[in-house]
Amino acid sequence: MTLSVSSETRARPSWLAEQANLIGLAAIIILFWVLFTSLAPGFVSSFNLFALSRSLAVDIVIGFSTMVVLATGGMNLAIGSIGVCAVMASGFLMQTIGLPIPVALALALLLGAFLGWLNGFVIVRSGVNSFIITLASASLFLGGMLILSKAQTFNALPPEIAAFGRMRWWGFVSPLLFVAIGLGVALIILFRFTALGREILAAGANARAAELSGVPVGRAIIIAHTLSGALAASAGLMLVFRLGAAMPSIGQDWLLPSFLAPVLGGTLLAGGYVSVVGTMLGALLVTTIRSGLLVMQIGNFWLQLFLGLILLFAVMLDRYRSVYAERRSLGRKNAGRRA
Repeated sequence: MTLSVSSETRARPSWLAEQANLIGLAAIIILFWVLFTSLAPGFVSSFNLFALSRSLAVDIVIGFSTMVVLATGGMNLAIGSIGVCAVMASGFLMQTIGLPIPVALALALLLGAFLGWLNGFVIVRSGVNSFIITLASASLFLGGMLILSKAQTFNALPPEIAAFGRMRWWGFVSPLLFVAIGLGVALIILFRFTALGREILAAGANARAAELSGVPVGRAIIIAHTLSGALAASAGLMLVFRLGAAMPSIGQDWLLPSFLAPVLGGTLLAGGYVSVVGTMLGALLVTTIRSGLLVMQIGNFWLQLFLGLILLFAVMLDRYRSVYAERRSLGRKNAGRRA
């Protein structure tokens, strides 16, 4: 599902362009599945499909954490650091303090949300670009976590953690994937049916016009970053279930996939327009390529090369969509004036 807010200065893609993007992305995914299945039959084995579903769940939520900030026209380069802070906090609370699993997870999510709120608060109050603030906070959060935890791994977590991570539904699907889908449904409801979601999109579409219309732009930006922090923490906790341990290395490779998924899915870097379903499809493409190369025993450096090329393509496609939409909007205005 694609969601957007129009403005006089930033035109939204047409409905046909929205659907064409989703259909084209789905076609590319199918093409890669056919290719990998032909070259490596083990790609569709129950074991690999299970591993793929677990990775996909994490990639989807990582994409969501960036998508909600892109909706405001900002960036969050600190999602990996926020995620690992939540991970280490959950490990400490469960293993060292001995808190029950639900309590520890809830506190870890609150920590992620607080760190996201802190980013948003500083961005709004200082007026400094979110790129700079979140780049700095990424180092601050990560450094603080490493100092406090001494970079130790919490590998004596309750056995229920690893048991849930190994759980299979229908023999090849991880329940973590349904958690990610549930978060996607919640985001669709947020952006489509709530005033808060429309305010976030309006802040990204045209902050000046939104303020004149009475939209609390600063609050919308802070809430978007808070939500991003909570989603980053959710992705980190998914990895805790998947690995059965809280490791300080989690989150170091999130930056590229976090932008790939929403941008490939149609979310505009300039803000004001998001695609939840598109982000899920973008994450599926990234996970498919990673899994396929792994099954084919191709080195990780090739994966980084492919993902870098795909991101470059996605950014150029985003630019093309923006220019095309602006030209269509200008053409409509000129036609109206002639009429």
